[in-house]
Amino acid sequence: MATPYSNNGDFEHLVEQITDVIVARLNGEADGQAAMCGCSSECFNRCPERMQRVLDAGAARIGLVLGDTPSARDWASFVDHTLLKPEASDADIRRLCEEAAQYHFASVCVNPSWVRAASCNLRGTGVPVCTVVGFPLGATLPDVKAYEARRAIYDGAREVDMVINIGALKSGDDCAVEFDIRAVAEAVHEYGVLLKVIIEAALLTDDEKVRACLAAQRAGADFVKTSTGFAKGGATVADVALMRRTVGPGMGVKAAGGVKGMSDARAMIEAGATRIGASVGVKIAQEAAGIKSSASVAAY
Repeated sequence: MATPYSNNGDFEHLVEQITDVIVARLNGEADGQAAMCGCSSECFNRCPERMQRVLDAGAARIGLVLGDTPSARDWASFVDHTLLKPEASDADIRRLCEEAAQYHFASVCVNPSWVRAASCNLRGTGVPVCTVVGFPLGATLPDVKAYEARRAIYDGAREVDMVINIGALKSGDDCAVEFDIRAVAEAVHEYGVLLKVIIEAALLTDDEKVRACLAAQRAGADFVKTSTGFAKGGATVADVALMRRTVGPGMGVKAAGGVKGMSDARAMIEAGATRIGASVGVKIAQEAAGIKSSASVAAY
């Protein structure tokens, strides 16, 4: 007889059960869990029950990626083409924007000082500019984050990714975490701009990840996001699945940090991600088109 949790399917089953218990307790509900299959990722496409779980969890676009003929543009539509390195130059930003226009990425994601340049470079392409707030530590004050967001919107940002107050979360002060997020949410939604909340999952326990996602949900954020790409780890399939199950179908989930190509992106989307943050967007699109890419792999 196999020992408990001796294979990948059993481990996933355990993660899902733990998530249900955490969410139920935080919401004051009973500790019941729905019956789930224990399929491994290898049999995902052949398991209707597991696929339905993902669809029920809000990954409404999963059929696009798991379909027979997803195109490079289909894949690109999931990607925030990202360059957040401090040494990025004007030439680097121009190249990023040219690639975004060519492949039709979901957005380009740049540091606030580059928002205006990126907006000018992308004018008329239909590709929006995303920027980061309180980045990468999340330790600035709520009103400062809100001002930073408004200033970026003034320069042309249409999406904002903010970092939560990680220390407050780990101190158990969920009210401070929610207040911090709400300050930015109210600022950006005044202008019709999307807000993604970075929880920096690599620094959190599973319980803390759930609490962070629920705080973002209560505060009115549009997405929860795994990582900055600057901590000790980036997105994992387990974290994406946990976050999707926590927020349900009403919010986006962005996997960022450590996505190195199409296989990683596919795994994240299968787990429930609806956006991918990566510096290798061109590589993903080229792999989807059957082109061998020479693009370098970066940490973000």
